[in-house]
Amino acid sequence: MKKVGFFGGKFLPLHQGHVYSIIKASTMVDELYVVLSHSEKRDQELCAGSSLSSIPCHIRLRWLSQLTKEMDNVKVVEVEDQEGNDDYNWKEGSLKIREAIGRKIDVVFSSEIEYAPTFKELYPEAKHILIDENREQVPISATKIREKGVFAYWDYIPEVAKPYFIKKVVILGTESCGKSTLTRNLALIYNTTYVKEYGREYCEMLGGCDGIILEEDYPMIAYGHKLKEYEAIRNANKIVFIDTEAVVTQFYSELYNQKHQTVLDEIAQIQKYDLCLYLEPDVKWVDDGLRVHGDKKVREDNNHRLKELLKENGVKFVSIGGTYQERLEKSVELIGRTFKEI
Repeated sequence: MKKVGFFGGKFLPLHQGHVYSIIKASTMVDELYVVLSHSEKRDQELCAGSSLSSIPCHIRLRWLSQLTKEMDNVKVVEVEDQEGNDDYNWKEGSLKIREAIGRKIDVVFSSEIEYAPTFKELYPEAKHILIDENREQVPISATKIREKGVFAYWDYIPEVAKPYFIKKVVILGTESCGKSTLTRNLALIYNTTYVKEYGREYCEMLGGCDGIILEEDYPMIAYGHKLKEYEAIRNANKIVFIDTEAVVTQFYSELYNQKHQTVLDEIAQIQKYDLCLYLEPDVKWVDDGLRVHGDKKVREDNNHRLKELLKENGVKFVSIGGTYQERLEKSVELIGRTFKEI
């Protein structure tokens, strides 16, 4: 008969202490079930007044699945109830856990000594094994993280979970307003990744944009840009900087091809950024071989239209003007004020 055990928790959030416990427990049984216990009421109560917003259960389930996908003897299951933190019914919870596992339970793993009497009553046939109960191997707890926030304990957040918490800052504006330079410089200052404007790379591949870019190129640009974003977010250090997004791509579709594309609006509606910095075109226009809209009146008209498109898509932004030095200083100030924990 195979020895079966389970390790349960709310994983709010998942941290390296959980990872250590899951891995160690997996070496002690033939089959280990990792049980995600969740209740919208309880999750909201635990996060209320803390530095952490409640995390949807499907996100936590995804983390656990990613974490254990190559552990052949580990299975992830979820158990839902409607109870709060103080009125949780452990007996009913144990019945749901037994049903989810569907096997005789031989071992119950935890890191909490105070659970021993409860587990003895609810799982009399099982042995309770404590793992790192004194937090000596991994000195962290979900309670600590909720109190001070994930960035205070960033090194204890597993790689599978980090992308969820990354703050996303997008730099917007028309051509020749310093977006590329500011995006790169901010990434260097915050020691993190950034996303170049994929539309520019695409046009360089074509040999230009004016007169040769086609209507069907713009969705490709938007999709390609999103893929670059996902890659940068996976490797980011707390924050990521992004040069332009789907509304800007829509703007260029109108500008070069006189075509407003529904698909670009749809992409714009699903994108989410934590801070949008809009650079005003009040610096000198620079001809880099791809730009063709340097006339002052044209720059003003383009600036007005892009802002209209952003507002139509519900994108809230902060305008920044002035010299390149002033733009950098204002951006750093805004980032510091918006993300105090970074």
